[in-house]
Amino acid sequence: MITLALSKGRIFDDTLPLLRAAGIEVLEDPEKSRKLIIGTSRPDVRVVLVRATDVPTYVAHGGADLGVAGLDVLLENGEGLYRPLDLKIARCRMSVATRADFDYRAAVTQGSRIRVATKYTQTAREHFAAKGVHVDLIKLYGSMELAPLTGLADAIVDLVSTGKTLVANHLVEVEQIMEISARLVVNPASLKLRREPLRALIDAFERAVA
Repeated sequence: MITLALSKGRIFDDTLPLLRAAGIEVLEDPEKSRKLIIGTSRPDVRVVLVRATDVPTYVAHGGADLGVAGLDVLLENGEGLYRPLDLKIARCRMSVATRADFDYRAAVTQGSRIRVATKYTQTAREHFAAKGVHVDLIKLYGSMELAPLTGLADAIVDLVSTGKTLVANHLVEVEQIMEISARLVVNPASLKLRREPLRALIDAFERAVA
């Protein structure tokens, strides 16, 4: 049995066409079912539904043979995983945003210490260290836009898709850190034990993406 870890929402929806191209149909809609393990049209393939941040953990520790996770998640928690393919889905970008009245450029060039709220602490730390910017990182898990508005932080590092949420909360995108998309990740031990079926599935994904 091959187990594929997916998270509900955009990644799940964007992965479905790739699975279909590989000849695999997911048999139930996770939004209408309470099941966390869903069968597919192939008796040897099943899907497990986990939180997006847990996909690398399930794959790394053998709870799933492979999974689909955003690059943002993998940069924070994706050590030791084989990443054979950029699936080019769930695209967005990771950026720095501030209040419109905060002079980010001046703070950076003058060497000021900036308070930055984010759940992507590893990525943010590496980004600002590479620029020589001194930051105090504040880890948050949600409602990132509130941090500058309440004075908790000067800036945030977060994912941006359309930018509408930033505008609605009177924030501006001041720097783009990187482009983000979802990647296929594979457990190295599983690839050794089930090389032929997993390799065939990886190849099918690659053909679907091309």
